[in-house]
Amino acid sequence: MAVSSKPAGAMPTIRDVNEFDKRSGNLLERLVFNHRFLFLAVCALLTLFFGYKAMSLTVNASFDKMIPQSHAYIKNYVANRDKLGGLGNVVRVVVEAKNGDIFQPEFLETVKKVNDDLFLTPGVDRAWMKSIWMSGVRWVVATEEGFRGGAVMPDDYNGSPVSMAKLRTNIDTARLVGSLVSKDYKSVMIVVPLLEKDPSTGQAMDYGAFSRGLEKNIRDKHGVAGKVEIHIVGFAKMIGDLIDGMMQVLAYFGFAAVVAAGIIYAYTRCQRSTALVLVCSFVAVIWLLGSLQLLGFYLDPYSVLVPFLVFAIGVSHAAQKMNGIMQDVGRGTHKYVAARYTFRRLFLAGFTALLADAVGFAVLMVIDIPVIKDLALAASIGVAMLIVTNLLLLPVMLSFSGVSAKAAQRSLVKEAVEGSAGPGGMIGFLERFTTRRWAWGAVLASAILLVGGFYVSLGLKIGDLDAGAPELRADSRYNKDVGYINGHYGLSSDQFVVIAKVPEGMCSDMVAMKKMENLSWKLRGVPGVQTVTSLSESAAYFIAGMQEDNPKWMSVPSSPAMTEAAAQLIITNIPEAVDTGCSTIPVSAYLADHKAETLKGLVAAVEEFARENDSKDIKFLLAAGPAGIEAVTNIVVHEANRLMLLYVYAAVIVLCFVTFRSWRAVLVAVIPLVVTSVLCEALMAVLGIGVKVATLPVIALGVGIGVDYALYLLSVQLQNQRSGMPLRQAYRQAMQFTGKVVALIGVTLAAGVITWAWSPIKFQADMGILLTFMFVWNMVGALIMIPALSYFLLRSKEEKLAENASVHKASIAESAASPLRTVAARVEEYQPAK
Repeated sequence: MAVSSKPAGAMPTIRDVNEFDKRSGNLLERLVFNHRFLFLAVCALLTLFFGYKAMSLTVNASFDKMIPQSHAYIKNYVANRDKLGGLGNVVRVVVEAKNGDIFQPEFLETVKKVNDDLFLTPGVDRAWMKSIWMSGVRWVVATEEGFRGGAVMPDDYNGSPVSMAKLRTNIDTARLVGSLVSKDYKSVMIVVPLLEKDPSTGQAMDYGAFSRGLEKNIRDKHGVAGKVEIHIVGFAKMIGDLIDGMMQVLAYFGFAAVVAAGIIYAYTRCQRSTALVLVCSFVAVIWLLGSLQLLGFYLDPYSVLVPFLVFAIGVSHAAQKMNGIMQDVGRGTHKYVAARYTFRRLFLAGFTALLADAVGFAVLMVIDIPVIKDLALAASIGVAMLIVTNLLLLPVMLSFSGVSAKAAQRSLVKEAVEGSAGPGGMIGFLERFTTRRWAWGAVLASAILLVGGFYVSLGLKIGDLDAGAPELRADSRYNKDVGYINGHYGLSSDQFVVIAKVPEGMCSDMVAMKKMENLSWKLRGVPGVQTVTSLSESAAYFIAGMQEDNPKWMSVPSSPAMTEAAAQLIITNIPEAVDTGCSTIPVSAYLADHKAETLKGLVAAVEEFARENDSKDIKFLLAAGPAGIEAVTNIVVHEANRLMLLYVYAAVIVLCFVTFRSWRAVLVAVIPLVVTSVLCEALMAVLGIGVKVATLPVIALGVGIGVDYALYLLSVQLQNQRSGMPLRQAYRQAMQFTGKVVALIGVTLAAGVITWAWSPIKFQADMGILLTFMFVWNMVGALIMIPALSYFLLRSKEEKLAENASVHKASIAESAASPLRTVAARVEEYQPAK
């Protein structure tokens, strides 16, 4: 059988554009290339329009978008949010006295000013704000005449020693030590619940502006070096710090562009084509940002990574088109014709690859967390833009500009050298994997990595694995503030709340009180719980007070009259312990940390208790409080993790089958992705990175983008094989045409995201490391595993028969020589020793 050495799909060299039939090609090609000026004009207008809109795009975040709103437990929280006294989005501000304790007139005056400034801050839910300066924070004590109480801050406070002593007594009586006053009496906490929308404007809270306001109007204004230090924690402050970190991350965008430009120029040595590759990728980013503004979106700490990915993906796909045009121009083809040739050869592979990228993003929509859905939508829009800018706009622009003649000639010379049969160079090395020995070695090595990686990945955890805010660096100001508060207060910011629901006015029911008391005791036994507060605990305290503080009465009594009296006192003096309708009661567990295992244990304990104690008169519902909401988020992430991978692999398999029309080729394309996915999970386990909202998208993105390598390389290899080439030659020519750029793509993508590793935002750094690993490993896996797996799955019958015949002949020759060797060996055996 005659085999052509010319690549499949090679087209005639046309030096004069007038000799080219412009009516050839498919409808899309004719519409675009036969109306190039109109197409460029439309693209230019769109770029101006979207660029103008992108200038209005804001950077913000939303508490509600960070939580799985469709989950039943979150629905419980949302339904009772207004009755829970700000047990969701809360900021805690601690004012610390560096010299002495809090009982100093000057220090308490500073605390008052901080309290007043916070009270007047837009977006604060003032009704539920708590501190020793708030009149709603009260003390109650039992006397012979009955209960007596008042505001913790004495009405006649004037800074005198007498009023100071009274304040200290009130703090101890109200049992504020460990909650609003530190255990060492050296700091005071102000609890500041927030509204999701500013009531004066109706707009969503601007967390960046809110955080900057806290720094300027609270920390900088009232903090005095060596005298007063301010500590601030809470979702809004953490998000504000993330937004500030985003500004630094944006600087990495420019660095990534410079690195990508350097890599491409080093490969092509052509300034104009390198510039066009970057321009087209930037155009896609501009269109994406403008589209997001039109759709009413904003950039948050999660979606800010999307423009980076879109740019990197755009550069990688554009490099394939630029390489194809350069090779045709080097052969003497006119630049316009070369652009159309490249469009014909690579549009389907490029379109399918970008579609796979879009699927990798879009599959994230299955995750019931709005911020991830927004990320998926933004990334899918970005990929849709790339289909226009990189598959259509770039070839059209190159049809005008062409490429450097020297660069094209250099590319042709390099191709001729690589086309020789010699074993040297990268292609010569890689094509060895199309032979039996090397193919077996690659497959066995991959199998070992797969098994070992799977074993290590069994240690992968769901949720946060570190104390503090894992989204930020351990040495960040925020996490230092978290460390201070956790070390000086008995009630940490990691608050897990169970919602006890009873009929209206029935919170004082003795049976309900007793069940809440039992739940409190059960929660105290869960590892990681520091303390528990509830209505039953407060009731027990008041009831003991009625009995001269006799500790024997520190429990819910059997007297309905006593529980009723205690409940009325609590509603008056501790409004956060129960709502005014006496029907919604929070049972709050304060945790030592919010690690996944701690939260999982709490959820299991509450679910078990609810199954055993729920009735028509009382129900125990999950979940509220920052830790409670995070526990539900972990549940959703755990459920979505495998489902998401199942969907993305199913979609990739379908796309590969549509492209290759061969189940064997699908296996060749997908198996390297599976190995990389497992190794990525193993790397996460080794690095101590849990699966959470920030890292959940990584593997899906790695699979969706990683399949690009196989689509470009394998599609050309199969085309060559179907034209009659043997595997080794088909693979070599596929490497010359698209395979070299596959390696370039892997390096470019990795260079685009590795800069995230230096981000002040920890989860962005983690994503950068993981994506870099997946991009590089997918590239290496494609270059090695595709030829190795092709040896077993994609060789023609003729090749297999020829190899078997060759092996059979070698075996016969070996057998024929074997008796002669045996006789010689025996003769040698009987020779006398010399």
